Amino acid sequence: MIIILVYCAILEVSFLGGRNTTTVKVNAVHHWNDTLFSFKTTRKPSMTFENGQFVMIGLQVNDRPLLRAYSIASPNYADELEFFSIKVPDGALTSRLQHLKVGDELLVTSKPTGTLVPGQLLNGKHLYLLSTGTGLAPFMSVIQDPFIYDQYDRVIVVHGTRWISELAYQSFICDELPKNEYFGDIVAKKLVYYPTVTREAYMFRDRKHVGRITQLLSSGLLARNVGLPPINPEDDRFMLCGNDAMLKDLMKILDDRGFKKANSRNQGHYVIEQAFIEK
Repeated sequence: MIIILVYCAILEVSFLGGRNTTTVKVNAVHHWNDTLFSFKTTRKPSMTFENGQFVMIGLQVNDRPLLRAYSIASPNYADELEFFSIKVPDGALTSRLQHLKVGDELLVTSKPTGTLVPGQLLNGKHLYLLSTGTGLAPFMSVIQDPFIYDQYDRVIVVHGTRWISELAYQSFICDELPKNEYFGDIVAKKLVYYPTVTREAYMFRDRKHVGRITQLLSSGLLARNVGLPPINPEDDRFMLCGNDAMLKDLMKILDDRGFKKANSRNQGHYVIEQAFIEK
């Protein structure tokens, strides 16, 4: 097994070569801060995907496609595709993508794929979506799926960042999604948003929200703060998305407590994006 150091939202390896791609146009670009941005593109009517999956996106560079894996942040019923990205000044692709403008063209692979999907999980009561940085992207797709709220009593989306300015999509999660005209009522009842910051003091709704997700989970503080019992394999399910070190630490915490990871053959208590970890 070869370990590849990645964020599951953005595969930190660029690919040169032929792929089955289609061309889309940029509809909107939003810069969250100096290091993070998101963008929306057109979507081909023929493209279908499961919430949580990823595609390769990129540009033509020196007459060849330069592609990189990005989780889709928009839900599978949306007319547009949305992506959430870091800015890497010397990155082969992100150094170019961060300068996108409305009307620019991008390459997108035609067939989304990935294992970070709710269908990989056994039935449970509580779904924890644990993410750091741009790892929030696939969970933005998942929490906009009305059917996920039929499957769970609570859906807890946890977003860990270094700085407050990196807490992207907070207003959408807290203010807009619960007002969705079709399923906002059930979102308001079942969705719990838990941001946490590691490098500065941060208060959210009159409560301190600081610390690494690994510490919050292993200490039991996360479950207590969201008003749930200590985590257990019978009731709780997890989807994990972040850097390789974070994933390893979280998997060990869950494994030590009797949780089983989903794989290509069996559903499990937790799931990661396997394509970004093993080759």
